[in-house]
Amino acid sequence: MSTPRRRTPLFAGGSSSPLAFPGSTPAKNRTPARYAAMDTDPPSMHDSEPLDFPSSPVKTPKNRRGDIHSSLSITPSSAARRVRRTKLNDDLNSDGTHLSMPLSSAPHLSAPTVPSDEPDEIRAIWGTTVNLGETMKTFREFLRGFKTKYRVAYDRERGVRTRALATPQEGEVLLYETYLRRMRQTGETNLNLDMLNLAAYPPSRKLHSQLVKYPQEVVPAMDQVLKDLMLEIAEEDQQAGMEGMRGAQGEEEIAEIMGKVYKIRPFGMSAVNMRDLNPTDTDKLVCIKGLVIRATPVIPDMKVAFFRCLACNHTVQVEIDRGKIDEPARCPREVCASVGTMSLVHNRCEFADRQVIRLQETPDAVPDGQTPHTVSLSVYDELVDVSKPGDRLVVTGIFRSVPLRVNPRQRALKSLFKTFLDVVHVRLSSGERLGFDRSTRPAGGDRLPGVGGVGGGVDEDEDEESGVERERRTTKRAEMEAKLKELSQRPDIYDLLARSLAPSIWALDDVKKGILLQLFGGTNKSIARGGGAGGPRYRGDINVLLVGDPGVSKSQILQYVHKIAPRGVYTSGKGSSAVGLTAYVTRDPDSKQLVLESGALVLSDGGVCCIDEFDKMSDATRSVLHEVMEQQTVSIAKAGIITTLNARTSILAAANPIGSRYNMNETITRNIDLPPTLISRFDLLYLVLDQVDESLDRKLAQHLVSLYLEDTPETGGGEDILPLDELSAYITYARSRISPVITEAASEELVRSYVTLRKAGEDPRSNEKRITATTRQLESMIRLSEAHARMRFSSFVELGDVKEAYRLMREAINTSARDPTTGEIDMGLLDTGIGRQQRKLRGDMRKAVLAMLEGGAGATRGVRWADALKQLEGQSSIKVNPTEFQEVIRALEQEGLIKVVGERERRMIRRAEGA
Repeated sequence: MSTPRRRTPLFAGGSSSPLAFPGSTPAKNRTPARYAAMDTDPPSMHDSEPLDFPSSPVKTPKNRRGDIHSSLSITPSSAARRVRRTKLNDDLNSDGTHLSMPLSSAPHLSAPTVPSDEPDEIRAIWGTTVNLGETMKTFREFLRGFKTKYRVAYDRERGVRTRALATPQEGEVLLYETYLRRMRQTGETNLNLDMLNLAAYPPSRKLHSQLVKYPQEVVPAMDQVLKDLMLEIAEEDQQAGMEGMRGAQGEEEIAEIMGKVYKIRPFGMSAVNMRDLNPTDTDKLVCIKGLVIRATPVIPDMKVAFFRCLACNHTVQVEIDRGKIDEPARCPREVCASVGTMSLVHNRCEFADRQVIRLQETPDAVPDGQTPHTVSLSVYDELVDVSKPGDRLVVTGIFRSVPLRVNPRQRALKSLFKTFLDVVHVRLSSGERLGFDRSTRPAGGDRLPGVGGVGGGVDEDEDEESGVERERRTTKRAEMEAKLKELSQRPDIYDLLARSLAPSIWALDDVKKGILLQLFGGTNKSIARGGGAGGPRYRGDINVLLVGDPGVSKSQILQYVHKIAPRGVYTSGKGSSAVGLTAYVTRDPDSKQLVLESGALVLSDGGVCCIDEFDKMSDATRSVLHEVMEQQTVSIAKAGIITTLNARTSILAAANPIGSRYNMNETITRNIDLPPTLISRFDLLYLVLDQVDESLDRKLAQHLVSLYLEDTPETGGGEDILPLDELSAYITYARSRISPVITEAASEELVRSYVTLRKAGEDPRSNEKRITATTRQLESMIRLSEAHARMRFSSFVELGDVKEAYRLMREAINTSARDPTTGEIDMGLLDTGIGRQQRKLRGDMRKAVLAMLEGGAGATRGVRWADALKQLEGQSSIKVNPTEFQEVIRALEQEGLIKVVGERERRMIRRAEGA
């Protein structure tokens, strides 16, 4: 055995012994002083067996966060904390400390403890004069001393409206001590820290700017203070004999706190546009908002690497520093010291969860004529899987840049840097838009990790708010709720909301009412009985199709709905492809694997998808919508990826008729170039026609000119309308809080309405009954009546709701499913494209053609195409449509009864041989 060439004693904690009994080599840059500074014991204290061979690794502390790459290996702790910990632990590594025996004179086989007067306070952030000890002291004072009154005063200074405190005691509440106690009770380890509170508390204003400029060093120091305070408050509560903290129960709670890693999650900065992120922001705290377009699966992120020497089995653990593994070049045992024998043992390494999210600028933030920017976000631990594609997020994180390699096998780096954000706080944002449909969210809801208010957004559940948070909640939200409830009591609320929807568009009352109910939506239901696997899921989303002449403001309505619609996507028929609407397969630039990117319909899951120029879509694109509109899923089988994605979205579509003008003498299927199967899937189909009427034209012209003149539209006689934000808040509140249930009276009325719709097809003069309504119309009525009840803030669907739903349904069917030749309603026009009258005409024509071929010269030589058409017209009292005649001949040809020979004018219709 060679003598170690170090100044430290042979068995000191920083070296390795020949018989590896005191413990293994500590991790890089680990000094005994730093072990004492942490809340952990030196590694060798735990190795009680003298001949534990091969050596066991050092247990590295798990306080390194994925989102923080601090240059401080371990955050310091105050001397007072260490003294208290020593008393508390009572030297847990030995059983002999409680006995009155003299200590052994043998040398200690562990790292020497550091005297408590170690000058921790001189440690500063590298390159600055920011004193870490002072920073920790300030933050400790802030957590101990911050009261609600400081924030109220600060908000008043900035001109923000605040609620008047009822009593002086309300302002004296120690906010963060309450949060820390709640963290202990709920077992939560994250504290959401509103940075405005730091700025509001006079002694900690300097700390606010330090947190923004040096988050990598300040946040770990704050984590340490948080853990120290958690222990302090737990001990105080134990001494005070609080409930749940007495005796052994209290000791157990304190031991649990010791084993946990506590994290501060700062938020509350003003969001900047992601285009404005500059190199000067690198390694600083920034806040951006955007739309999630892709989220990767969970990636294991290595935190601690475990190496074993192949020659002597000596093991060592190395912490990953900023994504780099500092692999030992030689064995640390001086006896062995073999070069290049250290190999990584994967299943002994420590990993954390990581996920990469692509965040894109929201459409309203993109400058005109530019493509949206995207930023990669890295989220760790508790924030993994919090958001999904389509969510709008406000994220706070540290802006980072890493150089790219020219070649993965070479060390040369490009001068080009890749930027991303290490996220420390996530908040689901809704802003001015509607809240998304709660039934499309995860079962447990969207509660983000952490304790502490995250602002007064619509995504907070009132019943989960604590008393303190309710005190801190701004008055604006409480006032708005009271105002909305008062609004819902108005008898004319239905007409008021319909007027407020696109007020610049004149008239179209029924269309606006239908779209308004679409925004409220029915309730999604899953019927447990009647059907395997938990029963079928019945959609609550309402689909609306507007068909009409040019210049009747269809696109304007779509644009307006898109502004307030939740998770809305606006797309045009010609500019959309099938994969753009559903999902497309692309290669991930980082992992080089094939991944699925969500399209417009999947991104608008839980919202409204507006599709303009619906008739100009290609057939391949349109075929995708059949499944989406009825089953509300998108099935994919591409490049080995076979899956079904959710697309629980309402579709609002606008289409022009063939030849741009609607022909009143033709059926709707002849007017619109859409398959009947797709048309029948729309709950409401509105014909928006441009009819000539002098008085109406004058009113419309006056309305339009007044818009250009004063920008104050007169809506139906100058009645009041709701502003956009109030309308949006009203719909959001109804969607998130109210799920109406059908009453007995309403269910009877629904049955009666459906039977009435069906009876309209009875004709005493004919045996054949027309279909005037199907079960799809019944389900549409149920959805519309639920939406109408929700609009009134009612928990029950009542008789009036069903009557209004029946009226809307009847009006929509009257205009769209009416046969122009007979003037009767025929659902077959929408379902099959052929009405009863048309089917009868075709049957008569078929008989006449066959009779013509059987008699006279037609039986031998056949009949000319033009002569057959002329002969039929001579027999018929109405004009024979050449297209209809062609369809009849094609059907007979497919049946094998006749055959057509020749081209164009020379076409001959002959009887098929053997027919």
